[in-house]
Amino acid sequence: MEAIFDDIAAALREPRTDLWHLSALRAIDMAGKLFLGIAIGLGVGLGMVIAG
Repeated sequence: MEAIFDDIAAALREPRTDLWHLSALRAIDMAGKLFLGIAIGLGVGLGMVIAG
């Protein structure tokens, strides 16, 4: 398990400026924002249902 975190840390330290890396980074960022938006929306909706 520690080897996975070591690999991730090494990958994050490597400077990369290629186009694929930037587009993958943007895709991960957009997916995270979408997931967070869905989670917040479901939480608010569920809260409204519980509140009546």
